[in-house]
Amino acid sequence: MFQECDCITASGTDEALSEIRYHLPIQTTFVGYGHRLSFGYVAHEVMTGFQAKKTVARAASDVVAWDQLGCLSPHVIYVEHGGGTAAEQFAELLAQELERREATEPRGRLPAELGAVISSKREFYAVRAAHSPGTRLWSSKDSTAWTVVYEADARFQVSCLNRFIYVKGVSDLTEVLQNADSVRGKVSTVGVAASEEKSLQLATQLARWGVTRVCPLGQMQNPPLTWRHDGRPALGSLVTWTNWEGR
Repeated sequence: MFQECDCITASGTDEALSEIRYHLPIQTTFVGYGHRLSFGYVAHEVMTGFQAKKTVARAASDVVAWDQLGCLSPHVIYVEHGGGTAAEQFAELLAQELERREATEPRGRLPAELGAVISSKREFYAVRAAHSPGTRLWSSKDSTAWTVVYEADARFQVSCLNRFIYVKGVSDLTEVLQNADSVRGKVSTVGVAASEEKSLQLATQLARWGVTRVCPLGQMQNPPLTWRHDGRPALGSLVTWTNWEGR
């Protein structure tokens, strides 16, 4: 099949894509979509009063969608210091919102081994929270339906997903990018909650860092049809062009 195709597209792990590429003829165009991560960023100016509640609800929508299993799902929500609602309060409000969502949009069932992973993570952060004021934990009772971990440490954390979300307080986006350097080049989407003017500044900074999609928080799992997946034209690699250089 590979010998007969002009173009091959594939989505999967980086290892799977590398294996496919190895077997392709040199002339075959290959478009691979590998492992990607995403996160959210909340500016301090939207963390006051009713606007803060709306922002929390939007963050919950991104966590709940597809049970957080897509490459567009947030692993971490970063919250700027200085707003009317502190990052730790944001985490508590997010936990309350996820509990409400569970009643109307329950998470899917998990195999026992995935449930065990979540339980193990919870136990780890419960112990840390008991000994450190910089860590707090909220979780669903009698199930692994949702988990919120607040940490003062801004380092990017890879979530075990299935509605397990980290919330971290930061001074600004520069601090976020410094602490997310380990996943630079692997970030697909950043959901932003900020004023219109600041959103443009944040999007420019994220683009220079290598993020290929910046969207409003709450829309991370709803890319438009015109979305350039991983920064590429959707159909560009599937078209072969013939240039006619006439007189």
